[in-house]
Parts: sequence; C-alpha cells; structure tokens
Amino acid sequence: MCAVKTEKKPNLLGSILTNRCPACRRGKLFKSDSAYNLKHFTEMNDHCQVCGEDFEREIGFYYGTGYVSYALTVAFSVATFIAWWVIIGFSLYDNRMFWWLGINAVLLLILQPPIMRVSRTIWLAFFVRYRSDFKDTHPSGV
Repeated sequence: MCAVKTEKKPNLLGSILTNRCPACRRGKLFKSDSAYNLKHFTEMNDHCQVCGEDFEREIGFYYGTGYVSYALTVAFSVATFIAWWVIIGFSLYDNRMFWWLGINAVLLLILQPPIMRVSRTIWLAFFVRYRSDFKDTHPSGV
C-alpha cells in the first residue's frame, strides 16, 4: 500500500501570532523578526517569499489596522482589569485603581510594537483567505 503525503494546514491563530502570510501561512510578513527593532518594526515585505501573495493591496490599505489595534488594546485592558480585580481587588478607600491604571499604561506602551504587527496581520487576514493550492499558483512554481 502506498502512503500519500498530505501537508497539514497551518493553524490560523498560530500564523497570526507569528505574523505569517494569510494565504499560505508560511511566509513572513515583516522584514525584521523582532518587533522591538524600532527603526524597522513596521517594514513589511512586498510579496510573500513562499506563495507570492501581494502584501501591499492598495495605497492606504493598512489604515484600518487602527480599529484592530484599538480592539486589541481594549481587550488587553479589560483582561488586566479583571486579573487585577481578582488578584488584588479594588477599593474606594485607597489608590489601587491608580496603580492598575499606571501599570496597564506601561504594559500597553511596552506591548505597542507587537500589537501593531499583529493588528496588521489580522487586518490582512480579513481580506486574504488561505489557499491550499498556493504551490500551484505561485508565479515561480515554488
């Protein structure tokens, strides 16, 4: 009996968190691997090296990532609020609420570069669907 080798479809959440191409879920979206290389952390590849997907859809395409970034920061703030409430608690008689606000603000500043990258990846994934036949449609025949 002959075994047929089938490639497993990469996970959508994993490919979004690692900033991979939404069409093949294998190619890198960004030129730099580090989100904290602050000079180049928003520089994207023009095309996917694996499937050839065009990442620059049109001029101003990534302006919509502001909405995704806003939703991610609100979700993060709600999660830290609930965690603070469960672990430390809030009171009207001391300044624990201000400590949460300060710590949340610092965490959001530290996490801003990865949030911006993930929001671009999510925004692109809204408009580009996974193609299992990307090897057949790639211009170079990879």
